[in-house]
Amino acid sequence: MTPYDSYRNFRLSPRRSSLGRALAKDSPLRRLDWIMILAALALSLVGSLLVWSATRGRDSLTHGDPQYFLYRHLTNLMIGLGLCAAVILLGTRRLRTAVPFIYLAVILLLFAVLSPLGSTINGAHSWIQFGGGFSIQPAEFAKLAIVLGMAVVLSSRVDAGEREFPPTRSVLQSLAVAGFPMAVVMLMPDLGSVMVMVVTMLGVLMASGAANRWVIGLLAGGTAGALAIWKLGILSQYQIDRFAAFANPALDPAGVGYNTAQARIAIGSGGLTGMGLFHGTQTIGQFVPEQQTDFVFSVAGEELGFAGGLLMLGLLGVILWRACRIARQATDLYGTILAAGAVTWFAFQAFENIGMNLGIMPVAGIPLPFVSYGGSSMFAVWIAIGLLQSVRSQRPIGI
Repeated sequence: MTPYDSYRNFRLSPRRSSLGRALAKDSPLRRLDWIMILAALALSLVGSLLVWSATRGRDSLTHGDPQYFLYRHLTNLMIGLGLCAAVILLGTRRLRTAVPFIYLAVILLLFAVLSPLGSTINGAHSWIQFGGGFSIQPAEFAKLAIVLGMAVVLSSRVDAGEREFPPTRSVLQSLAVAGFPMAVVMLMPDLGSVMVMVVTMLGVLMASGAANRWVIGLLAGGTAGALAIWKLGILSQYQIDRFAAFANPALDPAGVGYNTAQARIAIGSGGLTGMGLFHGTQTIGQFVPEQQTDFVFSVAGEELGFAGGLLMLGLLGVILWRACRIARQATDLYGTILAAGAVTWFAFQAFENIGMNLGIMPVAGIPLPFVSYGGSSMFAVWIAIGLLQSVRSQRPIGI
């Protein structure tokens, strides 16, 4: 065999050709937004360290195993990555046909919460316990169902070429699609999740090209509805107390305002560069409740300082930037709405979570996307990343 023959066989070997196909310009892997994926993965890994720091000294939670929450958080992340990959492989077209079944499944889970299967945690009857320490919070998946359902309804006639903008009937149908799960979640009551759903719904409507009167009308109706809920006493007492503490932080610093007060102390003590991972005095002293979930940003502020908090915001900003880019480059309205819904969801939920840690937003009991401990939240946000990647994969090559 001549040297040329050896070289030719190497070039045509299966391993070489497989690698070539994977790196080809039209390869599915090349169509993914790796900047977004890596930013989301980095944020999730930072979250695992913060969750570990917040829980490793709490024997009552970890059952004597300091790595208990670290392993579970990383397991949730691996499952989330698997769900993301499954959504990418499924593709937006096949997923679009499955949306009615997904929506129905989420509705059934929400009703299961209101049945004897549901359980109450931190005042909200929002969970389903399966034993063995495994539980799910269907409200997290309801956010996905709302984005998917509204996207199908609002884009159906536009993507079919029948109209340039969604007609009135489609807008009303989409509001019903979003309103039903929100009403069920409100019965739990889980006001924080409802807040995220309302803002996400508004973002979806604006991205769909619906007339401005719908957004203005919903804002006016939402304000009137919030006042009615307050006056009629529908809110639980602990929710009323949270809003009262937000309006007046000095009202009950040892009671309902305790979490926010301690979180602000932790964040303020971190300074520019923080006390160092695992060295935060507030975190070690366990002064901030729910520090692995709702108040995980206080761990970042204390142990990583302003620089660490800024890094986390930067990673989240990269995710939002790439998602906005996907929305702008989507080949159909359905893809645009999916991407815009994810952007609105991530942005508002992060703003609310970090805001309640800083005392500039009321405590609403919602996790920080990609960072807080919790399987339901981790699964939902990574499914959303998969949806974004599927939308991007539909774009023409070279864009």
